[in-house]
Amino acid sequence: MRKPGSMKGLEDLGRVRLSQNFFLRDFLHSEIADFYRIPNIPEDPDLAIETGKRLCEELLEPLEATFGRLHIRSGYRSPAVNRFGNENKLNCSTNASTAAHHIWDMRDFDGCMGAAVCIAVPWMVDHYRVESDWQRLAWWIHDHLPYASLCFFPKLWAFNIQWHERPKRVIQSYVSPRGILTKPGMANWESDHSEWYTGFPLLKS
Repeated sequence: MRKPGSMKGLEDLGRVRLSQNFFLRDFLHSEIADFYRIPNIPEDPDLAIETGKRLCEELLEPLEATFGRLHIRSGYRSPAVNRFGNENKLNCSTNASTAAHHIWDMRDFDGCMGAAVCIAVPWMVDHYRVESDWQRLAWWIHDHLPYASLCFFPKLWAFNIQWHERPKRVIQSYVSPRGILTKPGMANWESDHSEWYTGFPLLKS
C-alpha cells in the first residue's frame, strides 16, 4: 500500500482493521501533529500495518478482553512528527531511538520491526489508589503477555507497551519506585509474581 496522497487515501488507510477491536485510525491521533499541523501519516503503510497488527493482536486485545476498554493516549508517530517533537523538547526521543517503537514504519538499528502505544487502563484507576500500585499491572503483564518493553508514567498510570520481534522484556517507570523494575539478568525477572496481582481478573483472549 502506498502512502496516501489524498483525503480518500487517508480515509481508506484509517479503515484498515488491525485486530478484532482496533483499526489503524485509532492510533493516528497526535496532539503534536494536530497543534502544529504536521501530518501524522505512515511513510511505509505496509510496515505500519504489519507491526500494528502484532501489537494489537498479541498485546492490546488480551488486555482489553481482560480489563475492559483501554484508553489510547499516544499511538503511531510519523518520523516527521517525532522529529519535531524531539527537536522542540515535547517528550519525544530521537527518531533512531523511537524506530520500531512509536514510529511503527521504521526498523531499528538491528533491522527489526516493532510498534508501541501509550495506554491507560481505566480498571486500574478505578480499583487502586497507591502510587506504587502500577507494579501490580506491570507484573501481571510480565507474567501473561509477550511484551517487549513497558514504561510507566505518573498520570493515570499510563504506560508505553511495545511489541517487538526480538523482545527484551524490560520494565521501567517514572512513577515511584522509579527506575528499572525488571530486565533480563535481574533476580526477579523469572520468579513468581502472582502475589502482586491477587484479585486481578483472569486472562481472557
